Amino acid sequence: MSDLAPLRKSATELAALALECRRDILVMLEKAQSGHPGGSLSAIDLITTLFFHEMRMNPQDALWADRDRFVLSKGHGVPALYAVLAKRGAIESSVLGTLRKINSQLQGHPDRVLLPFVEASTGSLGQGLSIAQGIALALKLQKKNSRVFCLMGDGETQEGQVWETAMSAPKFKLNNLVAIVDCNNGQIDGHVKDVMDLEPVVEKWKAFRWAVQEIDGHSFPAIISALEKARAEIERPTLIIARTTKGKGVSFMENQIGWHGVAPNPDELQKALGDLGRSGK
Repeated sequence: MSDLAPLRKSATELAALALECRRDILVMLEKAQSGHPGGSLSAIDLITTLFFHEMRMNPQDALWADRDRFVLSKGHGVPALYAVLAKRGAIESSVLGTLRKINSQLQGHPDRVLLPFVEASTGSLGQGLSIAQGIALALKLQKKNSRVFCLMGDGETQEGQVWETAMSAPKFKLNNLVAIVDCNNGQIDGHVKDVMDLEPVVEKWKAFRWAVQEIDGHSFPAIISALEKARAEIERPTLIIARTTKGKGVSFMENQIGWHGVAPNPDELQKALGDLGRSGK
């Protein structure tokens, strides 16, 4: 199959790829001694499925005109994107060791100038969905079949700008727009339900006339099925509420707010890699 077509990897293949990416995320964060493991690990299954099952891309051409677009609105989770881009062949695996170094392509938040495979420089939370909507509308006006995927954190959807897009995207019938919320119930200040509760989140997005689905964000069959349903939408944008676990896969990180933005030390890295079935670097 051409790299320009969706790879359509199976759930089993996706699980193996995501496991490798989890290891890569932890190794690069430990080397950088900076970054965000919790949200990277919660989102990696979603990003892996997008790049290895759903999206059209050319790993040799970041600006291929007919590519699908991915906007990582929760920019602090970018180690997950870098790990997937390396597995996809878009960047060299050796570059992962330069995370957060001066002049590296792999900054702590996505930088489109330094890395063209990044569709938008993000990090100021709440802006990504607006950017994704603009891209989706432009593609519609150009009569292109490309699609736009935007991954948000649940905490960042507390931002008002998100809800302006929630209101406007259905008006423009952007069925080429798929928003995914990584609902790990954690943000830097605490649990989302305590900081600013979003529930009933499904009902809220339905009220804005989105095609809403709620899934287990770590079940590859569920993610694949949700994306297939989104593909079949004719007039509405899709919102996928993905229920996830912050720090997924690492026993001492799971559901621990303290691991939102703290890199593991060497001993913690070894323990984490042990949880993921590998010892050593």
